Amino acid sequence: QRFSLYEDLRVEENMAFFGGIYGLDSPACETRIREVLSLIGLAERRKSLTRELPTGLKQRLALGCALLHQPPIIFLDEPTSGVDPGTRRNFWDLIYTLADGGVTVFVTTHYMEEAEYCNRIGLIDRGQLIALGSPAELKSTHLEGTIYEIATDHVLAAVEALAPVEDVLDAAVFGRALHVRLKPNIDAEAFLPGFLHSSGLVVNSIRPIEPTLEDVFVALVGREAGRSS
Repeated sequence: QRFSLYEDLRVEENMAFFGGIYGLDSPACETRIREVLSLIGLAERRKSLTRELPTGLKQRLALGCALLHQPPIIFLDEPTSGVDPGTRRNFWDLIYTLADGGVTVFVTTHYMEEAEYCNRIGLIDRGQLIALGSPAELKSTHLEGTIYEIATDHVLAAVEALAPVEDVLDAAVFGRALHVRLKPNIDAEAFLPGFLHSSGLVVNSIRPIEPTLEDVFVALVGREAGRSS
């Protein structure tokens, strides 16, 4: 991942450079640098060379540089890609702090579980906005019926077997299991094991689960594909 930072400058020098670009005079810039360094957790690294920082801290520094002039809106393009889960969680804590302070934060992400952190979400498929709302609104509006998680040793074969079945609304692989959504009033725990067994597949377990945003996206993309075919 590349950042708009100067690798051969120290942390505080990068911030001073961007503060100058934003038109802050020296006293105001130094005050804001101290404030922002404290906010992003880099006060003790202000003398470090930027190239020596790990990716997660470079992301924090890049955000800090963008905050120096106290903008009301910030756009973050996949800000947590390429970092470990702990660093990602810490970065989102920082985003929450900004939002609590009145800053509007727009985030693009491919991590559906990360999108759950947002107050309002727009789902985009092939350049088109296909849904907009809070996580709860998207789940209640675009998913009818119950989602079941099925564990089987042959998930791809199970998806292929279920895809053409009329009562199956969605079937998709999620890790080593699959998520299946049926039309309402279908007894999933009787129908699914029986159907898959008749297709030569063994169901190790089946259970109803709470829907995720990824389930919403799978359902919506399937509908859009059906309309365009």
